[in-house]
Order: sequence, then structure tokens, then C-alpha cells
Amino acid sequence: MTKQQIELVQKSFALVAADADGAADIFYNRLFALDASLELMFPADLSEQKRKLMTTLKFAVETLDRFDVFESALENLGRKHAGYGVRDEHYGLVGTALIETLRDGLGERFTPETETAWATMFAVVANTMQCAARKLSTATTVAV
Repeated sequence: MTKQQIELVQKSFALVAADADGAADIFYNRLFALDASLELMFPADLSEQKRKLMTTLKFAVETLDRFDVFESALENLGRKHAGYGVRDEHYGLVGTALIETLRDGLGERFTPETETAWATMFAVVANTMQCAARKLSTATTVAV
């Protein structure tokens, strides 16, 4: 990511974080509208999950310029999510729900440049998590 993209993500997230609960609600509503079967992967009460989502996003946004910290945390998250049954195709749905949530929450402030910056960030996040999950899967297969 470029320095400008990092700044766009950080500035726009500050606006979204001002209504973290509302943003999390929109995100999960969008995600489940895209694939209702994903609801089965989550507890009925999403309160804690919504908090985790916003905390994770905040951490990712704050550490974009320190990729070593960002990468390690994402690898751990990818391995965890693999254990929850998250598959590669789910990442695309999450990315779509995230972009739609940001577009809805930011309105006119969600410029094409900001959208590109978020899409780039999410691609890095998804790729890092997926690679860690694949390594875990490969290590498990080899160990058996």
C-alpha cells in the first residue's frame, strides 16, 4: 500500500469508528444478506463478535505502516479462522460487505480513491490470512 492509501484508510476509519456499533451492524447485515448460511458460523448474540470486528479493524488500520506487526497478527487470525471453518470464498464476501458498509457509512466521503485504498488493504488482509490458513492445513496434512 502507498503512504497515501494508508492515510486514506486511516482517516476514513476514524469517521466510521465514531459509530462503531452502527458500522458493525451494517457489516453483519450485509454479510448475511450476501450469504445467509454464514450466520451459522456465528453466535446468536453478535455483540462480542461486533466488538471483535471493530477492534481488529482498528488494529489493522493503526498498524498499516508497520507491516511486521500487522502481518503477524493477521497470520494468527487466519489460522484461528481456519479452525472456525472459514474458506477462501468467504473472504470475498467479507470484502464485499466491508466495502458496502464503508460506502454506506461514509457516503460522499467514500471517494473512488478511498475505495481503492480499502480494497487494497483488504486484499492484503485476506491474502495474509489465507496463506497462514493454507500453511496450517498443509502442516496438518503432512503431520497425519
